[in-house]
Amino acid sequence: MTNSNIDIDKAGWSFDNTYAKLPEDFLVKQTPIPVKSPEIIILNKDLSKDLGLDFTNIKEENLSQLFSGNLLPTGSESIAQAYAGHQFGHFTMLGDGRAVLMGEHVSKNGDRHDIQFKGSGKTPFSRSGDGRAALGPMLREYIISEAMHELGVPTTRSLAVVKTGENVIREIHLPGAILTRIAASHIRVGTFQYIAATQKEQNLKVLFDYVINRHYPNIKNSKNQALDLLKTIMNVQINLVINWMRIGFIHGVMNTDNVSICGETIDYGPCAFMDTYNPDTIFSSIDQQARYSFSNQPKIIKWNLARFAECIITLIDDNKDKAVEIATEVINSFERIYEEKWLNMMRDKLGLFGEHINDQILITELLKWMDKNKADYTNTFCFLMNEKFSDNEIYNDENFLIWKKRWKDRLELNNNNQEKYLKLMHSVNPIIIPRNHKVEEALTAANNGDLEVMNKLLAVLKKPYESQNSIIDFQSPAPSSDKAYQTFCGT
Repeated sequence: MTNSNIDIDKAGWSFDNTYAKLPEDFLVKQTPIPVKSPEIIILNKDLSKDLGLDFTNIKEENLSQLFSGNLLPTGSESIAQAYAGHQFGHFTMLGDGRAVLMGEHVSKNGDRHDIQFKGSGKTPFSRSGDGRAALGPMLREYIISEAMHELGVPTTRSLAVVKTGENVIREIHLPGAILTRIAASHIRVGTFQYIAATQKEQNLKVLFDYVINRHYPNIKNSKNQALDLLKTIMNVQINLVINWMRIGFIHGVMNTDNVSICGETIDYGPCAFMDTYNPDTIFSSIDQQARYSFSNQPKIIKWNLARFAECIITLIDDNKDKAVEIATEVINSFERIYEEKWLNMMRDKLGLFGEHINDQILITELLKWMDKNKADYTNTFCFLMNEKFSDNEIYNDENFLIWKKRWKDRLELNNNNQEKYLKLMHSVNPIIIPRNHKVEEALTAANNGDLEVMNKLLAVLKKPYESQNSIIDFQSPAPSSDKAYQTFCGT
């Protein structure tokens, strides 16, 4: 063992690599491909603390070696995971083509975390890809995933980004980078699809038992574990998408390989936040059919859950017809559960307590007004909370004032008062989101070696529900442009 290895072990790693012990159909042993001259760009100190890791006494050179995968800590056991995916509706056998799971770190409170390198080089799943990543997309994932965490949305998180000292070739030469991603696990709907496609029933049961033991031990004693797992995963996915709709987040690539079994937002590729409210909003350059538009996200998660149900049909009941009937009944309950939770979420956004027969109409009329008048989604709720931002004459519109009077009348029900309803609204309506143009400014500056813009943005995003000084610039939508904003997959 070198002095450098000893140095990186000081962080306090505690590995227990259970996934690496699964059958060979699930994974391949794979170490990260070494890079030339890694340089650490950002290290998430708050997340390090949450993980029980302390990097303060490790030399910067060795941190760069660690987070590039050039040096691995004692106890790690790096692998590339196999999975499949319905990508824009088309089924493909996939796997970690540019990522390596370093191992599972168990923090002092017993929580298990996957530590994954993204952009770490070719694996047997890379197909024609180079297995690498560019700096911009890796910093984008860092910014957005950390913003999502602060917004209270279940998400994978970002521990570090390093530059590799090598270029990657896309349309142009770009600086290469590696992201260290933290997840409760990287098991996806697509993992079940991959194992189901191999038609090895014993492996499906291995994966099924593994997921229950790792993520949902509360259903171990269930009379029908498979049925309860389907219901549980549907519930966590509904809660996740409700959170996305609450803050105006558009994932952009909701393929089944990007749906985490544990209900975390995963894979921040062509994601973005909606400024002007439009339910048909898309930003992804590869979503030609608007499959993953803002308003389609609930429908797509239902579709993805149906693909998951197909994988575990044989575990629901020995009689296939009966199993299909049972699973179909669960999947068909999606709309009812989603609509009820969505309605309650929107009530919270408007500070409404209790229920009223006209709540849905009140909410729908506001959204229709916002769509018709091109109102900013986030700032409209800020306006209703009396939060200051750039003046906008739009809220003097006669139709809005009529709606606002009806909203005020509804607020007066259920023993409500201003202090009470504003407290509720402030708990769910962000004042700050990662505005797309501000993210782009930060990425452009970082690509040119200036990290100050990104660090300032990250600091503001740490308190998304609080009024802060000098944040008007971060609240304003992007300046008007004839060119539609687009995001890219980053591969």
